[in-house]
Amino acid sequence: MDAPDDVLLCSGDLEDFGRFYDRYARTLLGFFQRRTGDPEVAADLTAETFAAALVARSRYRPQAGADGAGAWLFTIARHKLTDYLRRGHAEDRMRARLAMEPVPLGADDIELIRWLGEEVATQMVDELAEDQRDVIRAHVLDDQDYGEIARTRRLSEATVRKRVSRGLKVLRERAGGER
Repeated sequence: MDAPDDVLLCSGDLEDFGRFYDRYARTLLGFFQRRTGDPEVAADLTAETFAAALVARSRYRPQAGADGAGAWLFTIARHKLTDYLRRGHAEDRMRARLAMEPVPLGADDIELIRWLGEEVATQMVDELAEDQRDVIRAHVLDDQDYGEIARTRRLSEATVRKRVSRGLKVLRERAGGER
C-alpha cells in the first residue's frame, strides 16, 4: 500500500521525498507549461518548487480536512510562478542551496513537457461534472458559440453560459487560482 502524501513529505527519508516528487513532477511540469508556454522555464520552475519544498518540508504541518501536501506543494508552485512573472526568470537560490545543477533539456524533453501541458489540461476537463465538461469541450476546445451549443443540446443559451462559467471557475480553482 502506498503511503499518503503527508507521510512521504514529512518522513525525513529522501526516498520518500523522491516518491512524493514522482507523484507530482508531471503535473507540475504541465501546470508551469500551460502558464509560461516555455518548456525550459517549466522545468526550471518545477525544480525550484521541489527544491523549496525539500528545504521547507520540516515546516509542513498536516491539517485535518485540508487538501494536504499536494495543495501545499501547489501553493509553493504558485509563489514560484508569481515570482517568475514578476522578475522574468526563475530564481536559482533554492537549487544553489541544495547544490542542484540545472538540467539541460533535449528536444524529446521539451516535447514531453509541451505534451504534459496539454494532457494535464485535458485531464482536468475530463474530471469536471458531465454537464460542465461537455459545454467546456464544445465552447473552448471545439470553438462553438453559445447559441450553437444551446441548439444542439436543447438548452437555453443562458444555461450554456452558466455551465461554461462554472466549469471554467472549477478549472481555475483546481489549477491554482485566477489567471
